[in-house]
Amino acid sequence: MTRILVTGGAGFIGTHVVAALHDAGHHVSVVDCGHPGAHREPLKDTVAGAPLHRVDLRDRAALAGVLAGIDVVVHQAAMVGLGVDLGDLPEYVGCNDLGTAVLLAEMARARIPRLVLASSMVVYGEGTYECPRHGPVRPAPRTVADLTAGRFDPTCTSCDAALAPGLVDEDTPLDPRSVYAATKVAQEHLAAAWARQTGGAVVALRYHNVYGPGMPRDTPYSGVAAIFRSALEAGRAPRVFEDGGQRRDFVHVRDVASANLAAVAATGTRGGFRAYNIASGRAATIGDLAAGLALASGGPAPVVTGEFRLGDVRHVVAAPARAAAELGFRAQVGLADGVAEFARAALRG
Repeated sequence: MTRILVTGGAGFIGTHVVAALHDAGHHVSVVDCGHPGAHREPLKDTVAGAPLHRVDLRDRAALAGVLAGIDVVVHQAAMVGLGVDLGDLPEYVGCNDLGTAVLLAEMARARIPRLVLASSMVVYGEGTYECPRHGPVRPAPRTVADLTAGRFDPTCTSCDAALAPGLVDEDTPLDPRSVYAATKVAQEHLAAAWARQTGGAVVALRYHNVYGPGMPRDTPYSGVAAIFRSALEAGRAPRVFEDGGQRRDFVHVRDVASANLAAVAATGTRGGFRAYNIASGRAATIGDLAAGLALASGGPAPVVTGEFRLGDVRHVVAAPARAAAELGFRAQVGLADGVAEFARAALRG
């Protein structure tokens, strides 16, 4: 029986991961600090039958106590989303990067050789694009002037032509364009350095847009699906930023939990650092998601506002082939079925 510690195991994705690991017969324990960015209610004593330890990952002594006897760490704990403003920057870096650094140091001390890291598609920044004249192009960050004028799609840096978006694979250069994204890149780099120095194994799962039951209600740290769902629950129309044409890859949280099961197995068979897109491989727009949720819930139709957030990117859709070939992971929940379920599922308080 594999002994697994799940950090952030009381959060949205973490609870599904803990349940999947427990149901698969692993011995699971959980650490979570109950950060107010993710939790509005007090933590319970267990998650899916696994004991919960209230530990901040930056507390080395407390962390060392829960790592004893562990075979694999599944590291879900992180502040997510774009946050409120740059005042959040120290907390993002403290929770995500310092917390990860302390965890890795204590894992090395405890001689725990296996890590599954919850990473994110935000490490890529914009997705991949091609210019009809210049071929593959890495667009520059979108400017406030362009966004204010409603010019949402990036253009070729050489000729200003419209670009055709493609799929991002795991070899796409990392180009973080928000504070959160920068911390996720740092987590990957720290984990890779830990693997090189210890001979350990890291499987980094680059989650794309995760949605499903148990998402937190509308907060500055929520995903767009939860923001739309919260609006509909309150009888309000979902407010869709830009023109609603932003392309994403929405992946159901149960599929993400299955990917973590596969990743735990992979850490027992390979060393070093390896990253995987955890996604469906199927594009949908933000407007599609809002319209689907509104229809499924019987709520008001979305309103396209033209508003924008500077840290957002335009199009990111994943190539899922590596995860299929090497982890045996393929998303099973289709977007229509997942949205129909999510439209009426309970949200976290």
